[in-house]
Amino acid sequence: MKPGQRTLPVKWLDPDTLDRRAEAAARALLREGSAPNTLASYRSALRYWAAWYELRYGRPFALPLPEAAVMQFVVDHAQRAEGRALVCELPAEIDEALVRQGAKARLGPPSLNTLMLRISVLSKAHDALRHPNPCRSAALRELLSRTRRAYARRGAGPRQKPALTREPLEALLATCDDSLCGLRDRALLLFAWASGGRRRSEVAQATVENTVATADGYLYRLGASKTNPSGAPRADDAKPIVGVAAQALAEWLRASGIRHGALFRRIRRGGVVAEPLAPAAVRDIVRKRCRLAGLEDAYSAHSLRSGFVTEAGRRQVPLGDAMAMTGHASVSTVMRYFRAGSAAQSPAARLLEPQDDRADPAPGSSAPDAVAADRAGP
Repeated sequence: MKPGQRTLPVKWLDPDTLDRRAEAAARALLREGSAPNTLASYRSALRYWAAWYELRYGRPFALPLPEAAVMQFVVDHAQRAEGRALVCELPAEIDEALVRQGAKARLGPPSLNTLMLRISVLSKAHDALRHPNPCRSAALRELLSRTRRAYARRGAGPRQKPALTREPLEALLATCDDSLCGLRDRALLLFAWASGGRRRSEVAQATVENTVATADGYLYRLGASKTNPSGAPRADDAKPIVGVAAQALAEWLRASGIRHGALFRRIRRGGVVAEPLAPAAVRDIVRKRCRLAGLEDAYSAHSLRSGFVTEAGRRQVPLGDAMAMTGHASVSTVMRYFRAGSAAQSPAARLLEPQDDRADPAPGSSAPDAVAADRAGP
């Protein structure tokens, strides 16, 4: 095509800039492709940033933020040792105002996890709008690194919810009666745990169409997930649901009359099976059953996932088999829980046990004789 020649009645664009419609479309695609829980946490973090900034500086929150403001945010919310006390720089009046405004639920500094999440969200917001990013400065990165180290030395690093292994899981299941709610919750807990520790979003996305009955039970086909956001087909997408988990799912489907769509749904008054459960409802069901079971540990929906891996480690299930069920993409991530479960079975943990319990004695000698010979020396 010759320079300047028009072939269509469409306005030419500048290849060096993105026009407003295209920019809006790109933002819409980013929102649509993000998990609902992720979007909710981002909005919550940015609302907190806006409330804190306006109370701290007396002006509206706007990006980009200067590096000094981000440093101030860190020292306002990160605790440091001062004598025998832990203090931070957030004035009590501002802390109280943040609670009154609903920006936070209670007085006091947030957890380290929450602080780091809010910094991460601010960084992503700067990058998304192509602003200079104060969160990437060397000074701030060093401050955050030393802050994490200080928390770790105090034994107050990022907290993880305990793993819901088989014993506490059975306690939760024992609270599930034969009502519709009981049948649903029993099926949901067993489905989430036994199919590899499904994330709550994956439980909410389970449907009749992607959970096919087989001779052994069911086969749940995992689509888009945290480690496979595009939903590209993978060899380990099929997750078997067998035994008591398959039986519980069959009983729930039979009682609820569900024939298509979401497997797990809200139950309204009068036993009306209604709309699909949201991912947050999976967390609420775990918490409700924990209360009914009288469990003091603060289990969460993620405890189903970590509990499956920990139990697999206890049972000495090969790591590859466990990962094929969970769908973990990182060995280092899954090993945190797998090793916790298998550590007690390690021969290295049993070196103080009597030798005859650790290894067979040499032919022709008893274990005590072998030990005596070791002590006597050559």
